[in-house]
Amino acid sequence: MSTALPSAPGSGRLASLDALRGLDMFWIMGGSSIVGALAKDTRNDTMRAIAEQFNHVPWAGFHLIDLVFPLFLFMIGVAVPFSFAKRLARGDGKWRIHAHVVTRVAILVFLGMMVNGNLLTVDRSKFQLTYSVLQMLALGYLVASVLFLNLRIAWQIVATVVMLATYWALLAFVPLPEGHQLGVFREQGNFGDWLNDWILGDLQGPWRFGWILGILGHASTAMLGVFAGQLLRSSLTGARKVFWLVALGVGCLAAALVWCGWVAEQWPGIALSGKDWSEWPIWFPVIKNRWTSTFALYAGGWSFLLLALFYLVIDVWGLRRWAFPFAVIGANSIFAYMAWQLGNSAFHRVSEVFLGGLKHFESVAPWHEAILWAGATAALWILLCYMYRNKTFVRA
Repeated sequence: MSTALPSAPGSGRLASLDALRGLDMFWIMGGSSIVGALAKDTRNDTMRAIAEQFNHVPWAGFHLIDLVFPLFLFMIGVAVPFSFAKRLARGDGKWRIHAHVVTRVAILVFLGMMVNGNLLTVDRSKFQLTYSVLQMLALGYLVASVLFLNLRIAWQIVATVVMLATYWALLAFVPLPEGHQLGVFREQGNFGDWLNDWILGDLQGPWRFGWILGILGHASTAMLGVFAGQLLRSSLTGARKVFWLVALGVGCLAAALVWCGWVAEQWPGIALSGKDWSEWPIWFPVIKNRWTSTFALYAGGWSFLLLALFYLVIDVWGLRRWAFPFAVIGANSIFAYMAWQLGNSAFHRVSEVFLGGLKHFESVAPWHEAILWAGATAALWILLCYMYRNKTFVRA
């Protein structure tokens, strides 16, 4: 726990990063529930289309909500060059930084098991190594940290390309013992899922996501953030930094769309699902559930563009006041995540106490559930704001 107020702009801490992190976390701590409640039983086609973007794609494809997790991991990568540069400047050796990284990874894995409710399993025969968002954030951060600390920028780029290409090659061309059709990417029918089953077996419990091999995809997302962080720490002008962030974002999006086959098929929009990929073994579909290389690039592209926008408006133009509500969340993002995952029903109950009576008003009744979720989100935000004002920041 730290009691230091975030540094002022220009001191090495990006105000835009806290704001973007807060916006991302907002959708986890109630934003998506508000949209879902607003769209419930609606006859408005536009509202239904918006609400659909807050439902995860079952397999191949991409919706807005699918960006939340990779954007957060991307921002972890952005913070790595800033954090490690500060540690190196104050005299910390690389081994000490490595030890700190391992400690943070252990804490995040521990918190992930807590969220999944499997932390206090006493019977060893029933113990399960759970899969969690925090676990994959931690492992992606671990690999990215090691690469950043030990490789020059050129070799970091090479390592990232190798991870993306290796992940694709293993899933596309390595046959399974029971037989595997090359180029087909289906649940429990790919090399990554088989590898998890072979190594962990029943230790996985219900969390069978092929995440061991998927670390390559998660680490690649974190490395894209590391590249953005190194760009932002460079001596370039603010305008040039924004230009290169946009260029990298467009480049990643283009690479993903080409690699997944979208360009080859000339599909309209961003409908990336519904094709028979067996005809094209070289194509690699955008699949969040397996964090494919194209998913890492596609989500990374949007992450670059969002960071460029926030950096331009907040850090270059200096327009910060509007971002304060998000900065409050972003400054305590891990606490916000844990509080919502473990206690969202409690915050919803608080909202019911104060706003439950509104359901008796006919004009409000259709929106009552959305109002309750907004109230629950506001309750957590008030707690976060109190912590922010009292200079209390919880770090993993």
